[in-house]
Amino acid sequence: MESYKSLYLATTETHCGKSLVSLGIMDLLLRRTQRVGVFRPIIKCQGPNRIDKNLDLLLKYFHLPWQYEETYAWRQLEALDLLAQGRHDDLLNGVIAKYKALEAKSDFVLIIGSDLSAESAALDFDINVELAQSLGSPVLLVARGDKENMDEIVSPILMAVESFKRKGNQLVGSVVNRVDPDELHEVRRALRETLPEEAQPIAVIPADKDLASPSMAEVVEHLGAEVLYGKELLNYRVYEYMIIAMQMEHYLARLRKWALLITPGDRGDVILSAIQAHASGNYPRLAGILLTTGERPAPTVKRLLDGLPSTLPIVAVDAETFETARNLRGVRSYITADKEDKIAISLRLFRHYADTEALVKRYADIKPRGIPPRMFLYNIVQQAKSDKKHIVLPEGDDERILRAAERLLMQNVVDITLLGNPEQVRALIRRLGLNIPDDVPIIDPNTAPQLEDYAATYYELRKHKGVTPDQALDIMHDISYFGAMMVYKGHADGMVSGAAHTTAHTLRPAFEFIKTKPGFTIVSSVFFMALEDRVLVYGDCAVVPKPTAEQLAEIAIASAETAQMFGIEPIVAMLSYSTGESGHGEEVERVRKATQLAKERRPDLIIEGPMQYDAAVDPEVGRKKMPGSRVAGRATVFIFPDLNTGNNTYKAVQRETGAIAIGPVLQGLRKPVNDLSRGCTVEDIINTVAITAVQAQHA
Repeated sequence: MESYKSLYLATTETHCGKSLVSLGIMDLLLRRTQRVGVFRPIIKCQGPNRIDKNLDLLLKYFHLPWQYEETYAWRQLEALDLLAQGRHDDLLNGVIAKYKALEAKSDFVLIIGSDLSAESAALDFDINVELAQSLGSPVLLVARGDKENMDEIVSPILMAVESFKRKGNQLVGSVVNRVDPDELHEVRRALRETLPEEAQPIAVIPADKDLASPSMAEVVEHLGAEVLYGKELLNYRVYEYMIIAMQMEHYLARLRKWALLITPGDRGDVILSAIQAHASGNYPRLAGILLTTGERPAPTVKRLLDGLPSTLPIVAVDAETFETARNLRGVRSYITADKEDKIAISLRLFRHYADTEALVKRYADIKPRGIPPRMFLYNIVQQAKSDKKHIVLPEGDDERILRAAERLLMQNVVDITLLGNPEQVRALIRRLGLNIPDDVPIIDPNTAPQLEDYAATYYELRKHKGVTPDQALDIMHDISYFGAMMVYKGHADGMVSGAAHTTAHTLRPAFEFIKTKPGFTIVSSVFFMALEDRVLVYGDCAVVPKPTAEQLAEIAIASAETAQMFGIEPIVAMLSYSTGESGHGEEVERVRKATQLAKERRPDLIIEGPMQYDAAVDPEVGRKKMPGSRVAGRATVFIFPDLNTGNNTYKAVQRETGAIAIGPVLQGLRKPVNDLSRGCTVEDIINTVAITAVQAQHA
């Protein structure tokens, strides 16, 4: 199976030091491959330029060839607006579309999860879990280590592990950042003893004061301060804040290295003495002076300052001193592309403390479980759009059909013909407020100019069954027969029906005259079972009641071909109540014979059986029951021995796991016809039409 080609960085809470880790990972990737993409599903624009600082950092520092607009899907406000409107699917589809475009031009993509904010951390975290699952990317957790005790460090990681695993995401480990240097060894040991295998740390990185300290420029930006002096010195780092209310002789003794002094703007004595202390070799260097209360230095003091060289940044705000000190709590230090010193520190820390060999090995050991459901559905629509086909929808008077048709036409997925009374269908379209162009054909089988030609064709095809010309004409008034004849005659590439009619009514005409393609004697079906983390193929669960060994072999081959058609690597398990050579009996022997026939007919396919379901899906059980098997524990296509077993199993899985069953998808026909359930949704119809279009591309 293919290997993954992406990694999703997900933070467990706010302010985990994601920039440091993304720099280290990108540095590692670029030493191994050249075309590395960087992608953020959702960005939070920051600063006067309103750009994402993390993306800007990686694009500029590593000279990545991507345009900024290529590297993200949504701005945070856009994403929140979509969620507020209930357009959850649109949000995910937009992310997948932008990601796939970048992936197509990259050998590997580093995905950086959306930022967690204190106001909506839970919502943001849940979105990251779903985005990682939808993109099918392994996850590296980034956590904080600057906590009071180990429980506070470990708990967010364990919660994240549980959330990601519940969605079927695979993890490669964790990075715990900003750990107290004096407790580094103890924290590393405790993490190894406490965290599960999939979250074992690949790096425990100590806090670094230079990285954690904001620059004067960041203080100015956060407070909206006015720079009075030293504009060229705003790169000074602020280690701590000191409110100065004492007289000069008292506060000077308390000065600390790279402190930002906060004092009312009328304290000329503090301003001048601080400048002198900063210049003196007997006192620590300072970061700057922050003047409060809206006061500015007195004219005499200003005149003195104007005549001195700028050696210390002096900035001012209108807020009161206490309010200013409170506002300073929100100042954060960012690693940006122009801060080469912080970049160098970050890369040094990651290279020194990260076990990159362990990361590479763990990543290589993780194998894809299959296509994530959201990605699968996206791929189907993209496949359909790549070579647009013409699909007939006989139930043009059904509201769901019309709503699906509108979306399919707007997205340019297929061309459509609707069947029904044109006046009535147009009236329904207007009443529903749908945007279906007037040039979309709406044909009434009762008055269609093709009616007599279709009836004559049907008579020729079925006269050996005793059908008369008059009967043929009557039958062609039926929407299912008319639609199927459009497909047979090449006036449409496929048909989808069943929203308001029985399965038998939809499929009977296909069985009668479209019939099977060369090499196949029966029509069978599959369901695409969209589980939490992957899509499996179940066949046959809808058509053939009790297939013979020959028919079962044919179903296996057809199902494998269908899987391959839709991007699922076919690894076929022939299911029975016995695994390998352990059981005997008529039913087991039928499956065993079918397996042999399928292998002889298609030796290129990976097919094994008989096999029990647990051995087919569970790697541990598979190793025990069928050691050395290429299928056990990793099957993607499941062939049930009969309709009774298959139908009950797919319904049980659907109900008990919440899996989405897409189908039945008919296979073996010369041209595609597919059935809808009468309880289908608009999404079901869109998916089935897209599937039918892809089948038509391969017909």
